Amino acid sequence: MTDKFRIGVISSVHGIRGEAKVYVTSDEPERFRKLKYVHAQSPESAQHPGGARYTGKKTDRAVQLELSSVRFFKRMAICKFEGIDTPEEIRKYIGMELWVPREEGIELEEGEFYVADLIGLPVITDEGETLGTVKAIWPTGANEVVSVARKNGSELLLPYIKDCILEVNPKEGFLKVHLMEGLI
Repeated sequence: MTDKFRIGVISSVHGIRGEAKVYVTSDEPERFRKLKYVHAQSPESAQHPGGARYTGKKTDRAVQLELSSVRFFKRMAICKFEGIDTPEEIRKYIGMELWVPREEGIELEEGEFYVADLIGLPVITDEGETLGTVKAIWPTGANEVVSVARKNGSELLLPYIKDCILEVNPKEGFLKVHLMEGLI
Protein backbone atom coordinates (compact mmCIF):
# COMPACT_ATOMS: atom_id res chain seq x y z
CA MET A 1 0.00 0.00 0.00
CA THR A 2 1.17 3.46 -0.83
CA ASP A 3 1.95 5.97 1.92
CA LYS A 4 1.07 9.02 -0.20
CA PHE A 5 -1.36 10.03 -2.93
CA ARG A 6 -0.88 12.21 -5.97
CA ILE A 7 -3.67 14.80 -6.12
CA GLY A 8 -2.47 17.05 -8.93
CA VAL A 9 0.23 18.25 -11.30
CA ILE A 10 1.31 21.88 -11.66
CA SER A 11 0.73 22.53 -15.35
CA SER A 12 1.40 26.24 -15.85
CA VAL A 13 1.63 29.72 -14.41
CA HIS A 14 -1.63 31.63 -13.97
CA GLY A 15 -1.61 35.42 -14.00
CA ILE A 16 0.98 37.75 -12.51
CA ARG A 17 0.62 37.01 -8.77
CA GLY A 18 2.54 33.71 -8.71
CA GLU A 19 -0.52 31.47 -8.97
CA ALA A 20 -0.33 28.01 -10.53
CA LYS A 21 -2.77 26.07 -12.69
CA VAL A 22 -2.97 22.58 -11.23
CA TYR A 23 -4.40 19.66 -13.19
CA VAL A 24 -6.38 17.80 -10.52
CA THR A 25 -5.82 14.02 -10.45
CA SER A 26 -7.99 13.40 -7.38
CA ASP A 27 -11.58 12.20 -7.75
CA GLU A 28 -12.60 14.99 -5.39
CA PRO A 29 -11.14 18.34 -6.48
CA GLU A 30 -12.82 20.14 -3.58
CA ARG A 31 -10.29 18.47 -1.27
CA PHE A 32 -7.87 21.27 -2.23
CA ARG A 33 -10.00 23.71 -0.20
CA LYS A 34 -9.39 21.67 2.97
CA LEU A 35 -5.64 21.27 2.59
CA LYS A 36 -3.12 23.48 4.35
CA TYR A 37 0.01 21.90 2.80
CA VAL A 38 0.95 19.79 -0.22
CA HIS A 39 4.27 18.21 -1.14
CA ALA A 40 5.64 19.00 -4.61
CA GLN A 41 7.94 16.43 -6.25
CA SER A 42 9.24 15.77 -9.72
CA PRO A 43 7.62 12.67 -11.25
CA GLU A 44 11.00 10.94 -11.38
CA SER A 45 11.61 11.28 -7.64
CA ALA A 46 8.00 10.49 -6.72
CA GLN A 47 8.32 7.04 -8.36
CA HIS A 48 4.68 6.96 -9.42
CA PRO A 49 3.45 5.67 -12.78
CA GLY A 50 2.53 8.37 -15.27
CA GLY A 51 2.65 12.07 -14.59
CA ALA A 52 3.64 15.18 -16.45
CA ARG A 53 7.13 15.96 -17.71
CA TYR A 54 9.07 17.91 -15.09
CA THR A 55 10.70 21.00 -16.53
CA GLY A 56 12.30 22.60 -13.48
CA LYS A 57 15.27 21.74 -11.32
CA LYS A 58 15.29 18.07 -10.35
CA THR A 59 15.16 17.16 -6.70
CA ASP A 60 14.96 13.87 -4.84
CA ARG A 61 13.06 15.41 -1.98
CA ALA A 62 9.58 16.82 -1.75
CA VAL A 63 9.14 20.54 -1.22
CA GLN A 64 6.36 21.41 1.19
CA LEU A 65 4.13 24.18 -0.12
CA GLU A 66 1.55 26.01 1.98
CA LEU A 67 -1.71 26.71 0.18
CA SER A 68 -3.00 30.22 0.77
CA SER A 69 -5.93 30.16 -1.67
CA VAL A 70 -7.66 27.86 -4.16
CA ARG A 71 -10.30 28.44 -6.78
CA PHE A 72 -11.45 26.27 -9.67
CA PHE A 73 -11.80 26.60 -13.41
CA LYS A 74 -13.07 23.47 -15.21
CA ARG A 75 -10.84 20.55 -14.15
CA MET A 76 -8.08 22.93 -13.01
CA ALA A 77 -7.39 24.28 -9.54
CA ILE A 78 -5.86 27.75 -9.46
CA CYS A 79 -3.56 27.60 -6.43
CA LYS A 80 -1.68 30.34 -4.62
CA PHE A 81 1.17 29.22 -2.37
CA GLU A 82 2.61 31.19 0.55
CA GLY A 83 5.86 32.98 -0.32
CA ILE A 84 5.50 32.52 -4.08
CA ASP A 85 4.42 35.86 -5.48
CA THR A 86 5.66 36.09 -9.06
CA PRO A 87 5.30 34.05 -12.25
CA GLU A 88 9.07 33.48 -12.23
CA GLU A 89 8.96 31.91 -8.75
CA ILE A 90 6.13 29.47 -9.58
CA ARG A 91 7.58 28.60 -13.01
CA LYS A 92 10.26 26.34 -11.44
CA TYR A 93 7.46 24.09 -10.13
CA ILE A 94 5.82 23.45 -13.52
CA GLY A 95 5.47 19.71 -14.10
CA MET A 96 5.84 18.85 -10.42
CA GLU A 97 3.31 16.49 -8.90
CA LEU A 98 1.43 17.44 -5.74
CA TRP A 99 1.13 14.76 -3.07
CA VAL A 100 -0.54 14.36 0.31
CA PRO A 101 0.23 11.77 3.00
CA ARG A 102 -2.09 8.75 3.20
CA GLU A 103 -3.47 10.08 6.50
CA GLU A 104 -4.94 13.00 4.54
CA GLY A 105 -6.55 10.74 1.96
CA ILE A 106 -10.29 10.80 1.43
CA GLU A 107 -12.10 8.54 3.88
CA LEU A 108 -13.27 5.38 2.15
CA GLU A 109 -16.64 3.69 2.48
CA GLU A 110 -17.11 -0.07 2.82
CA GLY A 111 -15.93 -1.81 -0.35
CA GLU A 112 -14.03 1.23 -1.66
CA PHE A 113 -10.26 1.40 -2.20
CA TYR A 114 -7.61 3.74 -3.50
CA VAL A 115 -6.61 3.18 -7.13
CA ALA A 116 -2.97 3.79 -6.13
CA ASP A 117 -3.14 0.64 -3.97
CA LEU A 118 -4.04 -1.44 -7.06
CA ILE A 119 -1.10 -0.42 -9.25
CA GLY A 120 1.30 -3.35 -9.49
CA LEU A 121 -1.12 -5.99 -8.18
CA PRO A 122 -1.22 -9.34 -9.99
CA VAL A 123 -4.26 -9.90 -12.23
CA ILE A 124 -5.50 -13.49 -12.19
CA THR A 125 -8.35 -15.10 -14.09
CA ASP A 126 -11.18 -17.07 -12.53
CA GLU A 127 -9.38 -20.11 -14.02
CA GLY A 128 -6.17 -19.38 -12.08
CA GLU A 129 -4.04 -17.95 -14.93
CA THR A 130 -1.86 -14.94 -14.09
CA LEU A 131 -2.35 -12.33 -16.84
CA GLY A 132 0.12 -9.72 -15.60
CA THR A 133 -0.03 -6.73 -13.25
CA VAL A 134 -2.23 -3.65 -12.98
CA LYS A 135 -0.48 -0.82 -14.83
CA ALA A 136 -3.19 1.85 -14.60
CA ILE A 137 -6.90 2.44 -14.31
CA TRP A 138 -8.30 4.88 -16.85
CA PRO A 139 -11.62 6.70 -16.58
CA THR A 140 -13.77 6.62 -19.70
CA GLY A 141 -17.27 7.83 -20.47
CA ALA A 142 -19.07 4.60 -19.64
CA ASN A 143 -16.80 2.85 -17.13
CA GLU A 144 -13.18 2.65 -16.04
CA VAL A 145 -10.68 0.50 -17.91
CA VAL A 146 -7.98 -1.56 -16.21
CA SER A 147 -4.68 -1.58 -18.09
CA VAL A 148 -2.80 -4.84 -17.48
CA ALA A 149 0.93 -5.08 -18.26
CA ARG A 150 1.43 -8.59 -19.69
CA LYS A 151 4.56 -10.69 -19.17
CA ASN A 152 5.30 -10.53 -22.91
CA GLY A 153 5.36 -6.71 -22.83
CA SER A 154 1.92 -6.20 -24.36
CA GLU A 155 -0.97 -4.38 -22.74
CA LEU A 156 -4.42 -5.82 -22.09
CA LEU A 157 -7.37 -3.49 -21.50
CA LEU A 158 -10.23 -4.80 -19.35
CA PRO A 159 -13.52 -3.00 -18.78
CA TYR A 160 -14.16 -2.31 -15.11
CA ILE A 161 -17.61 -3.93 -15.07
CA LYS A 162 -19.00 -6.62 -12.77
CA ASP A 163 -19.02 -9.26 -15.55
CA CYS A 164 -15.26 -8.83 -16.01
CA ILE A 165 -13.78 -7.64 -12.69
CA LEU A 166 -14.88 -10.29 -10.20
CA GLU A 167 -12.86 -9.40 -7.12
CA VAL A 168 -10.65 -6.49 -6.10
CA ASN A 169 -8.55 -7.41 -3.08
CA PRO A 170 -5.72 -4.99 -2.31
CA LYS A 171 -5.22 -6.49 1.19
CA GLU A 172 -4.58 -9.97 -0.19
CA GLY A 173 -2.84 -8.47 -3.22
CA PHE A 174 -4.74 -9.42 -6.37
CA LEU A 175 -7.48 -8.64 -8.89
CA LYS A 176 -9.57 -11.58 -10.06
CA VAL A 177 -11.09 -11.23 -13.52
CA HIS A 178 -13.24 -13.16 -15.96
CA LEU A 179 -12.00 -12.94 -19.54
CA MET A 180 -15.10 -12.25 -21.56
CA GLU A 181 -15.12 -13.40 -25.16
CA GLY A 182 -13.11 -11.14 -27.46
CA LEU A 183 -10.93 -9.46 -24.80
CA ILE A 184 -7.77 -11.31 -25.81
